[in-house]
Amino acid sequence: MNRCLYPAKVVLVGLFTAQVISTIQVYLSNIDLYAKLTSIREAGYLPVPNQHVMDGLQELGPAFFGGIFFTLTVGASLSLISFAVGWFWFRLLSRNRFALIPFVLLWLGCVFYINLGGFSPIVTAYFLIIPPVVFAALCHWASKETRQKVWVGGIIHVLPILLLALVWASQLGNYMFVDIRDYLLLSNPLGRKINDFYYEYTFYPAEVFKPLNDKILKTCNLEAVKQQSMAQSLERLLRNYDYLNTGPQERVDLQIVLEGKGLLFQNKGEIVLRTTLQDFFSRPGELLREFSSKIDPYVLFRQFTFLSLLIGFPVFLYVVVQALTCAASSLFVTPRSSSIIASAFCFLFGILLLIPVHLSKARELDVQDLSDAIESERWQDRVAALKVIQDKQIDVATFGTYQKMRMSSHVPERYLLARALKVSREPEAYDALIAFLDDPSPNVVSMAFYALGKKGDRRAIREIKTRLEASDNWYNQWYAYKALRSLGWKQTRSKQRR
Repeated sequence: MNRCLYPAKVVLVGLFTAQVISTIQVYLSNIDLYAKLTSIREAGYLPVPNQHVMDGLQELGPAFFGGIFFTLTVGASLSLISFAVGWFWFRLLSRNRFALIPFVLLWLGCVFYINLGGFSPIVTAYFLIIPPVVFAALCHWASKETRQKVWVGGIIHVLPILLLALVWASQLGNYMFVDIRDYLLLSNPLGRKINDFYYEYTFYPAEVFKPLNDKILKTCNLEAVKQQSMAQSLERLLRNYDYLNTGPQERVDLQIVLEGKGLLFQNKGEIVLRTTLQDFFSRPGELLREFSSKIDPYVLFRQFTFLSLLIGFPVFLYVVVQALTCAASSLFVTPRSSSIIASAFCFLFGILLLIPVHLSKARELDVQDLSDAIESERWQDRVAALKVIQDKQIDVATFGTYQKMRMSSHVPERYLLARALKVSREPEAYDALIAFLDDPSPNVVSMAFYALGKKGDRRAIREIKTRLEASDNWYNQWYAYKALRSLGWKQTRSKQRR
């Protein structure tokens, strides 16, 4: 039994360690965000996320659930890599301490490399703490195993992973994660719960390492610009890019200092960028993006997180399922046979998960086939038709089944219909999008906000703003705010705060 379970147990120890670190990381980020949103609200602006989400930023729950994202990506990858190195040293290098030196140097090099963009104590903690914890756990549990036929056992476990990686690589592309969501998660009740959980808590970890330029609201301080007319001009310009002047707060994202005709862009008291008034007013977006990139310490950490999502998380799932299957089958067959059975089961299960994703992409529709596809009994065909309609900017309301599709029980069909309505000229399209704002799925609501923003109908501004202030879903609030901005709405100080 231990022979089957110890790899999963070792990796889970690493994940537990990662969860502690990630919870602290997200919690500290939430506290900073709460202070930032409080300053935005007190300055008379509309905070996003709103008060409903703000109230939870100081609680441990959102930090814990948000931290799961980093645990299952960064934590999973570091745990698996550490396990692989430890296994190699333990089994093939006979626990030779001198043979560890190259691995230790490589490990320290990774710690140094991940901080090249700027030192981060929490990011360093992932790379500094998880590997030795996993290594110690491996030595503890693996010591009870025999050392016979190491290569054969290794091939049994590793080969299916490599084969699955090659097969799933055929699905790589810009829409791979969307297809997995639509055809694996949103097609069943359990998957929809996982999907809703993800969209409820994903913005908490995203806020941790998102570049400043990608954050929905930024704060600035123009106190050092003494010329009132110039300060007002700068404030109006910065507001176009959602930099809100909150005054002399303890920490703001951007502080501008005027020196003659020159501008100094500061962050945390340090000069980050120098420019001139003329240059800034002629290309503000470009300079603000440059400022954001210069203060971004998480470039490498984001890249590692993405690779971990792509590789580390699936391999972690494989290890856990393989261990449980092996343990169950070992009750009836020999240890070697149980390993083979478990690996074969995981391989077949991975292929089965691929089938609905692959079939969803197999059919390419021509425009002349849309009428038949959109009236098909298979929701997958209707979804495929909606994707073509959206790509070709066709008015979906011209199809006879348009009203029936609004009542579909399939989330992908409803959210794609909402998205496609952005180009419809039918009067009913606006009302349909407003109705979609009450949909139980956050995916549908977000696409309704998106479509309302793209339609350009300014009637929607009041409705969207009301919904934004009442919503308790950060994901939907983000889309609502973007829709407001697309419709030409801008932040203004409330009268009582002016």
